[in-house]
Amino acid sequence: MLHRPAAHDPCLRGGSRVCSAVCTLSDAAFGGGGQDVGKIAFLFPGQGSAAVGMGEALAAASPAARQVLDRLGALAPAVWKLVQEGPREELIRTSNAQPAIFAVDCACWAALGERGVRPDVVAGHSLGEYPALVGAGVLDFETGLPLVIRRGELMERAAASRPGTMLAILGSNPDEVNATIEEWQQRGVIANANDNAPGQIVISGDVETLQAAAPAFRALGARVMDLPVGGAFHSSLMADGETAFGPELEAAPFRDGRVPVISNYTAAPAQTVEDVKAALRPQITGKVRWRESVEAMLALGVDTFVEAGPGKVLSGLVQRCTRGQAVTILNVEDPASLEKTLAALGGARGEG
Repeated sequence: MLHRPAAHDPCLRGGSRVCSAVCTLSDAAFGGGGQDVGKIAFLFPGQGSAAVGMGEALAAASPAARQVLDRLGALAPAVWKLVQEGPREELIRTSNAQPAIFAVDCACWAALGERGVRPDVVAGHSLGEYPALVGAGVLDFETGLPLVIRRGELMERAAASRPGTMLAILGSNPDEVNATIEEWQQRGVIANANDNAPGQIVISGDVETLQAAAPAFRALGARVMDLPVGGAFHSSLMADGETAFGPELEAAPFRDGRVPVISNYTAAPAQTVEDVKAALRPQITGKVRWRESVEAMLALGVDTFVEAGPGKVLSGLVQRCTRGQAVTILNVEDPASLEKTLAALGGARGEG
């Protein structure tokens, strides 16, 4: 259902602490009930979207976004300084990019909530699943930030101890790509890390195996692209990080979600604490099933996708996944995109 953009919510205004904006929105601020006229999904990008200066313009225009980024500055000042000033090569390090993106995604979500736009379902890509949890009411920003900081530290450490890389395989049949991956698994570590969209799969593994296997993917007619990443994410090379993160995840005070979260690992809705944590436990080494996640949201009745965070990577993937279908794809990363999204949502159903 559509949750109409409204006047600024008074509970999010003024000098209220960030938890007023991003931690304790009332049940009415979330999906559930209302008109049966299609549903809104909020999508949250992951660490590949990090950019110096992200979120600052939005924070200048949105008190709720400002509060989120002020809390990042108070709780992780070194990360906030990198967001503001760079250098980019430090910002995109896994241990810095993850909390930075988490905070900016949450700021974009808070700006939407401040204007009365609420999701019926949420999903995030890789690291983006954590701001999605905030969007679903599973955890609050101030609980999520240290959890994400720890996740980034452990993943960076795992990548240093077991180096690897990732390649994008573009324009090939997924069955053929998966068959080739299986063939090369006899020779080294190689995995389907991200099934992003039709014709776009990202593979992950050790450098030697991926470089040796690249001609086999080109022989399928695929274009193979090196990705500038900090490790072989979503492969068994990250197992040490996943194991070390497990106790942190178990100890985190999650709540049942007010709306479903589409899990990266299962591509299915999760809403209870038990189900959400079960889906997150294997997420660091497991495949991001983004294409199937979009299909799951469509099956739930979603016809409007709003990317909350820097860039439009997920918007592009959703466009590829929904070709020929009547959907609306929007994004919020700055004041202009926020106003454009509010106008589109207000007009999509003839609502002033």
